[in-house]
Amino acid sequence: MNAVKSANYTKVKVQELQRTLYLAAKASNKRRFHALYDKVYRTDVMWEAWKRVKANRGSAGIDGVTIQHIVQEYGEERFVMEVQRQLVENLYRPKPVRRKDIPKGDGKTRPLGIPIIQDRLVQMATKIVLEAIFETDFKDCSFGFRPKRSAKQAIERIHKTVNYGRVYWVVDVDIAGYFNNIPHDKLLKLVEQRVSDRRVLKLIRQWLKAGVMEDGQVHNTEIGSPSRYAMGKAIFPYWYIGAICG
Repeated sequence: MNAVKSANYTKVKVQELQRTLYLAAKASNKRRFHALYDKVYRTDVMWEAWKRVKANRGSAGIDGVTIQHIVQEYGEERFVMEVQRQLVENLYRPKPVRRKDIPKGDGKTRPLGIPIIQDRLVQMATKIVLEAIFETDFKDCSFGFRPKRSAKQAIERIHKTVNYGRVYWVVDVDIAGYFNNIPHDKLLKLVEQRVSDRRVLKLIRQWLKAGVMEDGQVHNTEIGSPSRYAMGKAIFPYWYIGAICG
């Protein structure tokens, strides 16, 4: 099987898995999924996750390993298979994220957590599996952090709704430091409404507690998300769903 066919096959198989999970979740909003961990390390899911991680690029985490190093020196297959083996054998443990301050338009900065690439791969694989389940619980008017949805689409919905005379005012609300203030216990209780697989819940808990490294010092994370990476976009909107409703 050549590289193109292999990539297409992997994408199709992952889409089939997501479709199956989506339909099962859609059929019952009370259903809790107990057998998900083995899907996270499925070979097709791992390779689709790696494709997305590589496309996102991004800086190195605390270990200094870059995407370029894995592709050009270490070997992509070797890397993906080693991470898969760690998951299968329950040896995987996340590392603290590298904290970097990013300038904002108002002159202030916001903290950015950069996980090591190994953690980004596992987070993306978990996101692929869980996102299909959580998608069913969002309303059609919700746009925040959802696949194939954007802020531009939210604005277009507002314009359309206003032009049709359905509303006469719009409230713009922002939560200061949203990702930095998410309570871990409450978030996990919400996730547990859909997920009962203890190993998947353990992964999420480990990422929340992984800590951050700043100026060579590791700091514990008792609240908030160390990283906004893949899992942040898949799980944390479940705590606060950004919605534009007409």
